[in-house]
Amino acid sequence: MGTVGSLVQVNFAYLEAEHFCSVSGRHPADVLPSTRRLADSVGPRTMLVAGDILRVRHLFTTRQSAMPPGIRGAGAPPWWDVRVAEVLLVEDDETIGRALQAALVHARYRVRWCRDGRSALSEPDSDRTVDLVVLDLGLPDVDGVDVCRALRSRWPSVVIVILTARDAEIDVVVGLEAGADDYLVKPIRSTELLARLRAHLRRAVSPESAPTRHVVGDLVVDEALRRAWLAEAEVALRAKEFDLLARLARDAGVAISRAMLMADVWDAHWHGSTKTLDVHVASLRRALERCAAQASVKTPEVETLRGFGYRLAGAATPRA
Repeated sequence: MGTVGSLVQVNFAYLEAEHFCSVSGRHPADVLPSTRRLADSVGPRTMLVAGDILRVRHLFTTRQSAMPPGIRGAGAPPWWDVRVAEVLLVEDDETIGRALQAALVHARYRVRWCRDGRSALSEPDSDRTVDLVVLDLGLPDVDGVDVCRALRSRWPSVVIVILTARDAEIDVVVGLEAGADDYLVKPIRSTELLARLRAHLRRAVSPESAPTRHVVGDLVVDEALRRAWLAEAEVALRAKEFDLLARLARDAGVAISRAMLMADVWDAHWHGSTKTLDVHVASLRRALERCAAQASVKTPEVETLRGFGYRLAGAATPRA
């Protein structure tokens, strides 16, 4: 069997093991020891978003030079740790929670369900790596917005998706300002919810083919390090704020439509309000203003192109 075929076999075997173990509590290595032996013979230590087999094919057909020596045939490859994404579900309603849990487990995610804010905030760091949080706001003990802020502070890179019945514009703004990457209003079709989660996770783990540094005046944006500076001062940015700044810096001086920004930074199949874009632009501007004041330099201008989109003023100088 070819390398890609073996990888697909290993991934599907592990997904089946994860699905069984999420119910039984047993470890995949105990359930499918033959899968571990197969994995030992295949490839590098990495994480795959559940079901995203095409990304494996892309990885091995376009990025061979970036692979460890073992995967290129020179020596024995290390243990390949294939796992599905960890989802922290925070939902107090028993009926909704069970439905969400069932949909997530069926989609091959490993789910930890917390029924109140305090249990979510007490989730230990030592024995669990959370990739994504699905968070209700109407919790019985702690307001979900406060939970969102606390989780964002605790896990800066985790994807946080608010799923709530609160549909007022001010609630959307407050939720996104608290650190959420996405804001969805109940009721929502499970297919749409899962599609959005997959899109967020793909962006979280997908390697860029050629990470670069973009220099726009005093602003430096390093996509490989996911850091940005104004002069010598680092700009404090949340995950989506950085993604938005990087997208604008990539084509500094060029007008970028709202639709393109939503597709590139959020989801190519986004439907509904694009208010989240405006909220993140406003938050990005404030972060740049604070850092510019600290560094005593001019604030980079994110220009609003009314009826079209946004543009980062200036011209970028890409650097490898």
